[in-house]
Amino acid sequence: MTQQPMVDIRGVHKFFGDLHVLAGIDLQVAPGEVCVLMGPSGSGKSTLLRCINEMEQISAGRVYVDGMLMGLREVVKDGRSVLYRLKDSEIAAQRSRIGMVFQRFNLFPHLTAVENVMEAPVQVKKMPKPQAREMAMTQLERVGLSDRADHYPAQLSGGQQQRVAIARALAMTPELMLFDEPTSALDPELVGEVLGVMRELAASGMTMIVVTHEVGFAKEVADHVVFMDGGVVIADGSAAETIENPTHPRAVEFFGKVL
Repeated sequence: MTQQPMVDIRGVHKFFGDLHVLAGIDLQVAPGEVCVLMGPSGSGKSTLLRCINEMEQISAGRVYVDGMLMGLREVVKDGRSVLYRLKDSEIAAQRSRIGMVFQRFNLFPHLTAVENVMEAPVQVKKMPKPQAREMAMTQLERVGLSDRADHYPAQLSGGQQQRVAIARALAMTPELMLFDEPTSALDPELVGEVLGVMRELAASGMTMIVVTHEVGFAKEVADHVVFMDGGVVIADGSAAETIENPTHPRAVEFFGKVL
């Protein structure tokens, strides 16, 4: 990778008590790449996303997004490097550059679709409401929901709610989008509409890290596929290498069952 990575994860560990969830993760994602994380439940995929987005504090290692050290400030004292935890306000500023879409849509039930999309730009960026509404309508149109702008979440299907959630994340003009199993809570017939929006995002050049079990999506869209198990990266390569021609026994077993 000749250019600076958009995401550079170095030796990341994460403990929950005695549970070693991430056991030394190294991963790089270039600007404009789509990286798909796959693996069995409990392998650390979602935890890794939450560490990138500073929703979880790493136990050791470093995470850089676009060259910026996340959650920490490095100071050289007496010839050695010392790391200090950033203030909550500084972490929030870093996090505002990253969009995240979860399994559950987490929309505000008392706000319409357009109001959900407007909320963060108005509250965080102090964007004037007329400008925020115009921007929100643009993002809803991008995900094919401009005609549902004034509907409340309860009036929308699961797929539509998830597309509103994607529009909400895009409203902050993120440099990086993280997707944590965005289709796992959807009925099968609704999965395609969400994956379609994600395909268009990928085609537009958005840097994306996606945790998913959708093998077809990974084979079609991913620049590289990372297979995780037991908190470590077992394989990292193209979809053809990682999914269709795995060499590690654990990956062979997993994809043999999935395919």
